[in-house]
Amino acid sequence: MNMSKSKWTSRPSLLVVALSGLLLAGARAWAAPPSAREIVEASDRARNPQQSFRSTLTLTTYRNGQARERVVLGVHAKPDPKPDPANAGGARPFKNLVRYIDPPRDAGKLVLLDASKMWFYDPASKTSVRISAQQRLVGQASNGDVLTVNLAHDYTATLVGEETIKDADHQDRHAWHLNLLAATGDAVYARLEYWVERDSYRALKGKFYSDSGRLLKIAYYRKLADVLGVTRPTETVIIDAVDANLVTTVEGAEYRAQELPEAWFQRDYLPRFEEE
Repeated sequence: MNMSKSKWTSRPSLLVVALSGLLLAGARAWAAPPSAREIVEASDRARNPQQSFRSTLTLTTYRNGQARERVVLGVHAKPDPKPDPANAGGARPFKNLVRYIDPPRDAGKLVLLDASKMWFYDPASKTSVRISAQQRLVGQASNGDVLTVNLAHDYTATLVGEETIKDADHQDRHAWHLNLLAATGDAVYARLEYWVERDSYRALKGKFYSDSGRLLKIAYYRKLADVLGVTRPTETVIIDAVDANLVTTVEGAEYRAQELPEAWFQRDYLPRFEEE
């Protein structure tokens, strides 16, 4: 009698467990997807450290697969400590100081981005001049392409949909497709199409457009590596939208967290800058 009672009382428990599992699976299936802004914010965190850091970038331009030009830069990036009252989501811009390391003829030259102002400093002339983020640095890479930026700060995003695309290594990836429109003067491009991997929130691909709507370049993000505790893409492959035989790679290395003095990001300090 006791065995029979135990047998029958165990069945409701199993039924409850099964129903709970189905309800949980259903809730997950029907859960609201993240907003376009949330996707871009998560992608920002996956793409760049959200702290003060330094790194080395190597830019190489290829024509028909043959290396033509190479530039090595030291990049110092620091989130702006001041909150932006115009950005309700809390995303902050980065301040950037870029130092030319190689080729030798350019060693010591500096590029400073403070808010929306960008300056180029030449130690030979000891003068700094305003430049544009869209100005080409080497190949298809512009000044803006080597800077650390939070896209959620500079752009307003809308979700186009979900797609399966080929990544830089021709592997299928399930991605969110987003449309980004410039929302601040800090934005380097007028518009971006942006593909973010659904599971990891890592950037996979970007298309960059001019003010007139012309497609300028296509970028792929690849070479995952541990960067300050997070697996991130460390190389960007930039393809000319008109001439696919012109390709520029931007490869990051030597990342390290570093407290950066606020004085480094002042135009008046550029003549006195010496890296520690």
